[in-house]
Amino acid sequence: MKVRLISHTPDVEKVIYVAARLCYSKHDVDFIEREASHKSPQDLIERLKKSGHLSVFEHASFTFSLEGVSRVMTHQLVRHRIASYSQRSQRYVDESNFSCVIPPSIAENQEALRLYEEAVDKARSLYRKLCELGVDKEDARYIIPQAIESKIIVTMNARELLHFFTLRCCNRAQWEIREAAKRMLSLVKRVAPVVFRDAGPACVRGACSEGEFSCGKAEEVRKEFELL
Repeated sequence: MKVRLISHTPDVEKVIYVAARLCYSKHDVDFIEREASHKSPQDLIERLKKSGHLSVFEHASFTFSLEGVSRVMTHQLVRHRIASYSQRSQRYVDESNFSCVIPPSIAENQEALRLYEEAVDKARSLYRKLCELGVDKEDARYIIPQAIESKIIVTMNARELLHFFTLRCCNRAQWEIREAAKRMLSLVKRVAPVVFRDAGPACVRGACSEGEFSCGKAEEVRKEFELL
């Protein structure tokens, strides 16, 4: 898996500060921008998060590239609707030499791995044979496993990212999207540390939101996200 932050709003926290101050200030934007240049946004941003005034976070956007991830993972990712996506097409790209993501539970089991690789090899051979028989790539792809490695570009605003991290960094999230979410969080923390300082599953900020389904490892999870 390769995750990169390829673009983001410049001066993320300044933009959020200016947008928030504008809502309640009698001054014009030029004045607020000058003010923002001489003030730390930390206190205001923390108050905004605590009060739930998160609409101003939507002015900051982040664009990521994700490579070496499975279609299993991207099908989960695109369920987050307040985002923009561009994914490698199986209709137009020849997938004759496709690779597959191997789940850890299979990789560590020798017999399971053998069966898995046999199935992938067979699917790859069938895909090639169908194409040789004149079947369009968009139809031959029906034989491809969901495990196929894919590439996707995703853009989310800061508000949606905070929601995304709450859900997908949780221990109950599927392992692959959790790993992607953790890497994305680590990247945005470098450019907007105040905005994303306590981002992650609900237990990072307080009580677990999973009720009877809680993993019961809140303290362990908090330490994990402190290190991101």
